Amino acid sequence: MHGNSPKTLRQELLKQRKEFASRINYVQATAPILSSLTTLLEKEGASYRSVALYWPIQDELDLRPALMAWSTNVVGRRLALPFARPDKHLDFYEWQDGDSLIPSKHGVPEPDPNNLDRPAITPDCILIPCVGWSSSNKNGKTHYWRLGYGGGYFDRTLADLRKKNPKLVCIGIGFDWQKLNDAQWAAQTHDEPLDMLLTESGLLR
Repeated sequence: MHGNSPKTLRQELLKQRKEFASRINYVQATAPILSSLTTLLEKEGASYRSVALYWPIQDELDLRPALMAWSTNVVGRRLALPFARPDKHLDFYEWQDGDSLIPSKHGVPEPDPNNLDRPAITPDCILIPCVGWSSSNKNGKTHYWRLGYGGGYFDRTLADLRKKNPKLVCIGIGFDWQKLNDAQWAAQTHDEPLDMLLTESGLLR
């Protein structure tokens, strides 16, 4: 049973995720997501020149090995990490394994925007971890929504980036047990929908 307020709901979901990540079968439980991500990148990743990932915190699924494999397979592919601006928007900077990162005010490792060797990137695809997620159906079309940490960084950023690049692909990363119904949480008007959602059941779009 999840709490009624978004804050309580997030706290309970994060507690459940921590317990889930500590289970002995966690690696087996997450393997289908990583496998589906690899398949997705093989099939559709040829059209991406840059993919923005996240640095895993608070028991988020680590996608770095799969994405590093994708980026090293073809010359010119680049990975990027988000940098949180004071105005609660995100910029993305090129990231390579071994780069020095700086902690944000929230304790999240971020790229150094002053590193001239790692320029800013406008990604073709963004991978976003979900604290929780939901789906809705309108006019026969299913939409997927992300419950995040409450700062609104991704929603503001996606709204801006989608104006500049209508072909931008945003993929949420989550687990089946994180799905919320309307009584627990419903997306607000400012929330940006996900283009796809990846869970252990496969790719939802």
